[in-house]
Amino acid sequence: MSRLLRDRRAAFGASVLLIVLICALLAPLVTSGDPASQRDIVATRFVAPLSSDVHGVFHPLGTDRFGRDVWTRLVYGARISLGIGVLAVLVSLVMGIVIGALAGYWRGPVSLALLGLTDFALAVPRVVLLLLLAALWQPSTALVIAVLGLTGWMGIARLVHGEVRSLAARAFVEGAVALGARRLRVLARHILPNALTPVIIAAALGVGNAITLEAGLSYLGLGVQPPTPSWGNMIQSGRDTLVNAPWVAAAPGVALVLVVVACTLLGDALRDVLDPRTRQS
Repeated sequence: MSRLLRDRRAAFGASVLLIVLICALLAPLVTSGDPASQRDIVATRFVAPLSSDVHGVFHPLGTDRFGRDVWTRLVYGARISLGIGVLAVLVSLVMGIVIGALAGYWRGPVSLALLGLTDFALAVPRVVLLLLLAALWQPSTALVIAVLGLTGWMGIARLVHGEVRSLAARAFVEGAVALGARRLRVLARHILPNALTPVIIAAALGVGNAITLEAGLSYLGLGVQPPTPSWGNMIQSGRDTLVNAPWVAAAPGVALVLVVVACTLLGDALRDVLDPRTRQS
C-alpha cells in the first residue's frame, strides 16, 4: 500500500476519483439546486459560468438551454455515471470469475463449452451488440447496467482461466487435493484468492471503460433518459450549443475525461505494484 501511495499515477487517480465520489455522495451539500428544476427559461437560459441570473442565483458552471444549473446536473450526474460504471463492472466480474474459474479447473466438455461461449462472445463486436440490445428494449439505467455487465465479462473470464490453469498445477493445490479437499473447496479457498491480482487491475481499468460506454449510449439517446442527468446525455444536450454556450457540453466532457484518465492511471499503478516481476525489478 505504501508503494502504491508513493506512485504519482496512483496518487493522482485516487485523488480525482475520491473528489468525484465525495461530490456525488454529498450532492445535496455541495449544491443547493434541483438537477431537473426549470425557472423562467427565457431569463435563465445560457447564463455564463461564474455569473448570476436575474434572480440572483449564482451558477459556477453556468446554465443550459432550459435554465438548469450545469454544476448541479454535473454532480448528480456523477452519481449515475459512476454508479453505472461500478455496477456494470461488478456484474462483469461475477460472470467472468465464475466462468473463467470453472473453465480453468474443470477439464473436458465443461471447459470446452465455456471457452466456446467466451470465444463466441468475444467475436461479436461489443459496440454493435450494445446498440442492438439497447434498441430492443426501453432505455433505462437498469438496462444500461445489464447490457454493459453482460458484454464485458469475456476478457475477465480469459484472465481468470489462464491464472486458474497455472495455479492448478502448483504443489500447494496438489497437496490440498491429496489431503482429500473437495474440488470446489480447493478452487474457492486455494486457487481463486491467488488468481485475483489481474482481475483487480482489470476492474480498475474496466470502470473507466464502462463509464465511457455509458456516456456513448446516453449520447446516442439509448442510455439514461432525460431529465435524469448523466454525463453522456449532458454532452448530448450541449452538442448544438458549442458555439454560443460551450460550457454545457465542456463541463461533463472534462469530468468524463478526468475520471477515465484517473481510472487508467490507477489501474496501471496497481499493475506495477501487484505484478511480482515488477516488484522484483
